[in-house]
Formats: sequence, C-alpha cells, structure tokens
Amino acid sequence: MTDTPRDERYQRIWQVVAEIPEGCVLSYGEVARLAGLPGRARMVGQALGRAPVRMDLPWHRVINAQGRISFKRGSRPYRKQRDLLESEGVLFVDGSVDLDHYGPGQVLDRLLWGPIQSD
Repeated sequence: MTDTPRDERYQRIWQVVAEIPEGCVLSYGEVARLAGLPGRARMVGQALGRAPVRMDLPWHRVINAQGRISFKRGSRPYRKQRDLLESEGVLFVDGSVDLDHYGPGQVLDRLLWGPIQSD
C-alpha cells in the first residue's frame, strides 16, 4: 500500500477519468493503472462515487474489465450509463462493449491524435 493520502490518490483517478475521450471507455483497473495505482480498481469506484458533482467527470466512460457496466442490469444508473455511452457512439453487443475497439488503445490514440475524422 502506498503512503499517498487517499485524497491525492482520488485526485489522480479523477484526472485520468477527466481525460477519457468521448466515445472511448476504460476499465476500472486501467484507470487505476494510469493513475499510478495498479491493482486498485475498487478504489476507482470509490473515487468516482465521492467525486464532487461540480467536477462533471465523464464517469460513464468507466466500465468493468469484461466490457460491461457494473450497475445492475436494467437499473436506473445502468440505463443512464448505457444511454450516455450510446449517445457518444459506443455500441453494445449482448450487453458488452468491445474493449479492443473502444478501450485503452483507442483512448491513447484519441489523446495523441484527436478524434477520428470521417471523409
């Protein structure tokens, strides 16, 4: 366990989440790794739950390692997260997001090169 105070770790998590581009997703574990907190996926969920509303984080872009929304299927939070992702062009197949298409590689490409331009 790191000596870094929880508030500072939350700040690092919030920064990573804030930088996830529209139309992309990261898993809780990937957010933790990028925040310098490998193995702390649960802390990502805690940090998102404690994020000040005024931060307006794109929390909906964080899903589990199986490419699924972690809220109970059919619940109001599940529906909200799915609607937000679909409004950004993220497609679900049998309740899952293709992490190869919308996941970490896409996030890094978009951060480096910007949105994909259509002809």
